[in-house]
Amino acid sequence: QVQLVESGGGLVQAGGSLRLSCAASGSIFSNNVMGWYRQAPGKPRDPRELVAAITSGGGSTTYADSVKGRFTISRDNAKNTVYLRMNSLKPEDTAVYYCNVRAWTTYRTDDYWGQGTQVTVSS
Repeated sequence: QVQLVESGGGLVQAGGSLRLSCAASGSIFSNNVMGWYRQAPGKPRDPRELVAAITSGGGSTTYADSVKGRFTISRDNAKNTVYLRMNSLKPEDTAVYYCNVRAWTTYRTDDYWGQGTQVTVSS
């Protein structure tokens, strides 16, 4: 059973920084992508907005246009942990941030979600 535990959310003023962490426990297929999604206030949980994602080798990353240049995703495969460094935060970054792992083999794809961590940016 794979579990994702997020940490690092909180309240910060505009222009500030936060770092989110997500530690995965359990057995995960070696082919995987770890990512962060978010749900803004007043919007439905699904579909959540993709914020950033990183491949298992760490060689490929993708970012939402709204966070490019401000957020950085990274991972530590030895710890099965993914991080999201968020700089120059804006009030519109306020959301619940969810960690996601999508892992696959030739025959099967698994999706795992964390419980979410609240990020609030005050103006």
